[in-house]
Amino acid sequence: MATEKARIKTLQLIAQISDVRLDRYVAEALPQFSRNRVQKLIEQDCILVNQQRAKASQRLNANDKITIKVVPPVHPAVEPGSLTIIYEDTDIMVVDKPAGLVVHPSPGHPNHTLVNAILGHCPSLAMGNDLIRPGVIHRLDKDTSGLIVIAKNDYARQYLINQFKNRAVAKGYLVLVKGRLSPEQGIIEAPIGRDPRNRKRMGVVESGKEASTQYKVKKYLDNYTLLEITPRTGRTHQIRVHLAAIRYPVVGDATYGAKSPYIKRQFIHAYRLGFRLPSTNEYQEFTSLLPPDLKQALELIAHSH
Repeated sequence: MATEKARIKTLQLIAQISDVRLDRYVAEALPQFSRNRVQKLIEQDCILVNQQRAKASQRLNANDKITIKVVPPVHPAVEPGSLTIIYEDTDIMVVDKPAGLVVHPSPGHPNHTLVNAILGHCPSLAMGNDLIRPGVIHRLDKDTSGLIVIAKNDYARQYLINQFKNRAVAKGYLVLVKGRLSPEQGIIEAPIGRDPRNRKRMGVVESGKEASTQYKVKKYLDNYTLLEITPRTGRTHQIRVHLAAIRYPVVGDATYGAKSPYIKRQFIHAYRLGFRLPSTNEYQEFTSLLPPDLKQALELIAHSH
């Protein structure tokens, strides 16, 4: 309980105008909170007016003192040692995410996400504006393993966002596909958007956003190809959708390809990530070795023929 208390954040507002509803005033003054969330906080007596309990519909007078007590909505249920931190300084950390870990909490999945673990490691992030995705600038699918960079303050966040926007971040993935892909290098360009037949999937659709994926063959293994992939854009499920579209689906990808006897998840590993450090503006590149399950899949394929 002590940790819960320590995480309570108190915000103070002084009403600048009269005759406005309490819930509306707070939601407009603090855009990080939706009106719905403000109403819930009022119900839970977490928002007081002049230190008294209040109703959402209460009309404010100018100079009323509004006190808001907030426990960040993410509850860092952290398993000790659950973060593999490859690099850390005062501005950022680079984390090697295991497969099976969701990046940030969602209504159906509030705990045991990468964000929960990050908040456990770096509690000051819970004080930022974005409580649901603190520090997260890019994401990896749940079943993709590999490198992800986390910003520890607003300056670093903006600094990295600009690099992602300008496509100045080097991203490299190791991906195994079914079939012998040729030519040995190329670029797949096809717009990606929601699949009109299935809203949960993405697909190559004419009205989609421009998407570009560069690939290079690293090695052929019988009827499989290990690729190094550099996405030039960052669309949802881009690598998986593009490779399925050219009929070389990612091994183990049940959504766009087919399940595999060799592996229980999609064979995609974010092994390389390079960008300029916010602290020094120097370019630095980080790499991550193939995790054991992917290494084993390659060995099983090599020995099965």
